[in-house]
Amino acid sequence: METASIRKIRASDNEKIVQIVHQVFEELGVPKTGTAYQDKELYGMFEAFEAMPKADYYVIEEEGQIIGCAGIAPLANFEGNVCELQKMYFLPVARGRGLGKELIKICLTQAKAYGYENCYLETMPYMKTAQALYQKNGFEYINGPMGCTGHSACPVHMLKKL
Repeated sequence: METASIRKIRASDNEKIVQIVHQVFEELGVPKTGTAYQDKELYGMFEAFEAMPKADYYVIEEEGQIIGCAGIAPLANFEGNVCELQKMYFLPVARGRGLGKELIKICLTQAKAYGYENCYLETMPYMKTAQALYQKNGFEYINGPMGCTGHSACPVHMLKKL
């Protein structure tokens, strides 16, 4: 059995990423309005991240299947040197194996290499396991959103100094 590996997104991954996001949203009952579900770049993640400066998106692959994903990109509509940890989703088979920790580490290392000063994220209040993972990686809760990501349904905001 192969072990999971993390690599940068390829154009051929786009459809699978959409499937993962939709599956996780359905499983966890995440609202489709005011969340990443509505992001136009969701349907062309490779192209969207290729077009952005100082942005990378990664997938976790195991036995030829993508089982998780996340990336970093400049925080939308924000004046400052802040990136956003974006679209971090895992299928059930990927959870509880330390893969989230590894993926965050890669994202934050790349964010530092790009020279970002802080990393921001938004999530849902009932995603307690994800929040615990973020806290273990140095993210702290902040009062209110930064920038304007278009994710009005995500009321939990966190920030990490890089």
